[in-house]
Amino acid sequence: MTETTGMTDTGTVEILDGREWTRICDYEQLTPGRGVAALSAEGQQVAVFRDRSGAVYAVDNRDPFSGAYVLSRGILGSRAGVPTVSSPMYKQVFDLRDGRCLDEETAPDGRPAVLRVWPVRIAQGSAS
Repeated sequence: MTETTGMTDTGTVEILDGREWTRICDYEQLTPGRGVAALSAEGQQVAVFRDRSGAVYAVDNRDPFSGAYVLSRGILGSRAGVPTVSSPMYKQVFDLRDGRCLDEETAPDGRPAVLRVWPVRIAQGSAS
């Protein structure tokens, strides 16, 4: 599962990092329509988003087109009902559910233009 539904307004946002759930922040700390950058337990930069419906997504923070760690500053939106984030660098649009770039299939380095996606959950009863 890569997204949560807007069924809660409290709890702790966690990502599945390897075999363990890693705490990111309290759900209330995420501003709807905005992203935050966090470090995973593996040392990877993760962009975590809460959309306006309350769903939460976690993807790689590194833009595969520019190489910059900026996706947490991207613009949330949707394309044909698909939740998306637009890179603030060159404006490519990524599907938040599977990390796929909706504009181009390959990045400049020849690799597939896909972001890593972390499973995310709202853990109840663990908010501080």
